[in-house]
Amino acid sequence: MKASYVRAMVILGLTSVSGLICAQSIFQVVPTPNLHPNPYQNGLQRAAASSPSDVWAVGQSTIHYDGTTWTAFPAPGIHGDNTSYLDALVDISPTEAWAAGVVGIGTATPNQVIERWDGTKWSVYPGPKFSASQQPSIWDMTAVSANDIWAVGSLLVDNESLDALYEHWDGTAWTATAGRLYGFFRAVSADASTDIWAVGYNGNVTFSEHYDGAGWTLVRTPNVGSGPNSLEAVVALAPDNVWAVGYSTATLQPPPGQYDVPTKTLIEHYDGTSWSVVPSPNVGPKTQYQSNRLLGITAVSANDIWAFGSYFAASGSEDQITLLLHWDGTSWSLASCPNPATGSLQSNILWGGVVPSPGNVWIVGDSEAGIETLVLHATGG
Repeated sequence: MKASYVRAMVILGLTSVSGLICAQSIFQVVPTPNLHPNPYQNGLQRAAASSPSDVWAVGQSTIHYDGTTWTAFPAPGIHGDNTSYLDALVDISPTEAWAAGVVGIGTATPNQVIERWDGTKWSVYPGPKFSASQQPSIWDMTAVSANDIWAVGSLLVDNESLDALYEHWDGTAWTATAGRLYGFFRAVSADASTDIWAVGYNGNVTFSEHYDGAGWTLVRTPNVGSGPNSLEAVVALAPDNVWAVGYSTATLQPPPGQYDVPTKTLIEHYDGTSWSVVPSPNVGPKTQYQSNRLLGITAVSANDIWAFGSYFAASGSEDQITLLLHWDGTSWSLASCPNPATGSLQSNILWGGVVPSPGNVWIVGDSEAGIETLVLHATGG
């Protein structure tokens, strides 16, 4: 997949999907600045907010919404290229936010980076110490309070073994703990200091871990089909109400005469006792190329949840089109979603979202639309 597919930029708030019968979108385009000169290297991965007038979005670019306009702010080491990006974010207040990611990708010394916003600028903040043989990666963050923040990812040791990585901020310092080999953490969400969930994948199967205030414990998750499964995002609403989304694959090997097996949306729910698969719709797949995948989730309430990602064109062109699903308390359904990039080699992907207030939803991602930045937003609805 092209790097520009993963990192150019679009921000959404509730919406419309090209290729579906589109209802009138309630979203409007909001102008945003460009932090970097290359329009396809301003991509966004995460969004977070402390209020409707304090919203951050980060990735290869770092931008802030003050309730009126978006403004770009430079972040140390994040150059708008494919060697660095911020992939984790929490927003505590207008004078405190945290972001983390990876710098030095493709070099001999890649490493994680943790940055802190002080109300004026982003600065690198000291993180846990790792040895030269350890390569840490952070993929997501969640905050219970200003003094209780968790980051999760993976720790590669000697370029051979892979451990689950947990990092914690206690108000004074970041500390790290590497767990047993479960694979890659992709996301984390906290409902309380004693109810935190992290999800991801290990090889072809999904997994989750739960923190109860004393330690992290593996909790088994179901898989669909015999091909690769992954959980890419999670939202914890209550001890008996946790949602995780990703994708599944029916088989590992494609049928005779085919090269691919399309992935389908995967949505799982934890009811306080166990995880179960909840039926979720897809666009197609009409051909082997038309994969669907969910990459993010955000909730307005228990009966108003949005899951999003992208689906591939049935033609095999590798064009990607925004994918948006909605939970109304009873079932998941496809929702109309803007698809700003059109023409050849289009790419529209949704990655992260945040709800600063009821009816006020932002979703971030990337778009090769022939423009440099794009923000869509809706209030009400």
